[in-house]
Amino acid sequence: MAHVELSLSEVFAPTTGTPTEQECDNIGRWSATVSSADEPCLLIDDQTRVVAVSAAGCELLCLGTPEELIGLPLLDGGLRLLDFTANRGELTEPEIDKIPPLLALTSGRLARGLLRIESATVGGPDATVDAVSTPVLAGGAVAGSLTFFSEV
Repeated sequence: MAHVELSLSEVFAPTTGTPTEQECDNIGRWSATVSSADEPCLLIDDQTRVVAVSAAGCELLCLGTPEELIGLPLLDGGLRLLDFTANRGELTEPEIDKIPPLLALTSGRLARGLLRIESATVGGPDATVDAVSTPVLAGGAVAGSLTFFSEV
C-alpha cells in the first residue's frame, strides 16, 4: 500500500507593498529570466518581436548577439529556417506559421517541433533543433511565446 505524507505551511499573504500576481508584468519577468538563462531559449511578443534571447540560444540558432536581436521580428533577425528535404529550401510563408514559437502565439497552446537552421558559415553543417514553445499570458490573453531549444 502506498504511503503519502503531507505537510502544511503558513499561507503567504502579500504585504501592502508586494504586487499581486495580477499586477506583475509577465513578459517582463520572463524577459529577465531568459536574458540570464544558461539554456538556449527565446521570448517573443505577440507581434513576433524578440523580447529576450539567451546567449546559448543565439549560438545554437546561428544568430548574432542577444543585443543585436532585441526588438527585431523573429524572422528578420537572421534566423534562416530550412525544410527537411534534400534540396534544403527555405521555409515558405504557410510553413513558417507552423514553427513552434509562432504556433504557440496563434493557438494559445503548447507547440513542439523540429527546426532545421541554416549554418552561419557557407558550406557548414545545418543544425537541427527541437523547439518546445508555450504561450505567455498577460491579463488572460496571449502576449508572447517562450521557447526552449535543444540540439538534436
